[in-house]
Amino acid sequence: MRIFFITFFSLYALIHAYFFIKLKSAFNISLLIQIAIVFFLLLMVFSPIIIRISEKEGLETFAIILSWIGYLWMAFIFLFLFFALITDFGRFLLFLISKVIGRELSLLSFLGIKKFHFIFPFVCAFLFVFYGYFEAQNIKIERITIESDKVINNLRIVQISDVHIGLIIRKDRVRNIVEKIKSLDPDIVVSTGDLVDGQIDRLNSIAEILKELQPPFGKYAITGNHEFYAGINQALSFTEKSGFKILRNEGVYIEKFNVNIVGVDDLEAIRFRFNPTISEVELLKNFQNGGYLILLKHRPLINEQSRGLFDLQLSGHTHKGQLFPFSIITALYYPKHAGCLKDINGCYLYISRGTGTWGPPVRIFAPPEITVIDIIRKF
Repeated sequence: MRIFFITFFSLYALIHAYFFIKLKSAFNISLLIQIAIVFFLLLMVFSPIIIRISEKEGLETFAIILSWIGYLWMAFIFLFLFFALITDFGRFLLFLISKVIGRELSLLSFLGIKKFHFIFPFVCAFLFVFYGYFEAQNIKIERITIESDKVINNLRIVQISDVHIGLIIRKDRVRNIVEKIKSLDPDIVVSTGDLVDGQIDRLNSIAEILKELQPPFGKYAITGNHEFYAGINQALSFTEKSGFKILRNEGVYIEKFNVNIVGVDDLEAIRFRFNPTISEVELLKNFQNGGYLILLKHRPLINEQSRGLFDLQLSGHTHKGQLFPFSIITALYYPKHAGCLKDINGCYLYISRGTGTWGPPVRIFAPPEITVIDIIRKF
């Protein structure tokens, strides 16, 4: 983890240096303004650390304000880098073409204007962040229907994932989520990890909002990686106060539907020295009772030894990249980073895009979702 942080902040600092070089080459800026800009950029580079320290020290208002500024800026600077590199690559490509044909292209002359090299990516990044902020507020209801002869009554499950309750996801957002879930009339509600984010010892009022959700056949939750980052004991306490039964390498059988719900800890548990007392495969074998088996697992990774032991895996974690172009990275890393992964029997893995946001309160081409899974009895 230490290597990850060193690598991340080194790269993050380099991106800010790139931004400053672009700005300085585009405009004639006085020394005093340059110093002010450098100070702001340094503050933004280290804002994630300052936010966490402020939060731990009880400076919640300051931490909230800096979270909004720092994380919106994070989205902006990554997008600026993306569009700036595209601009630089486009100019280089046109330069090569001009050498091949033996004359300078008029478009190359235009792209040679240094101000354009800064203004174009700046405006594009700003517009994308503006759009992405509103996309992040617009929770979509995704629906999938599965037929099975294992269930004895029709069942509706509502899945939330990656809510990331903390400094940015607060009461209003959670209230909106709860009201949407109530309107869907679920039999069961499941949370597939990362319900919380950061310090959560002052969020009891949000736990009370979540507690209002009382589906007739229960609420079940599993750990994600951020439960361990936030402090596993605090995270578990908050989740239980919210009315969820936490499934940590255990499961429940719901006779009404002939359905098993089994949950496993996130892989991060091992790094925090919470070694499972039972393997995923052994756990699933304990629930081979002829019922429909739903596996709750935060990361959308299929254990090949578990194939055939469960009917449907519900996961999250990817956020579908949350910000374009990061969605390209998640699509390359995971066999599927959102929606249904299917086999000959239909959907056997569903990956939620997530209901909240991590870091920047921005989503681009990856809107948040609440998922409705209707499992219909097949005759």
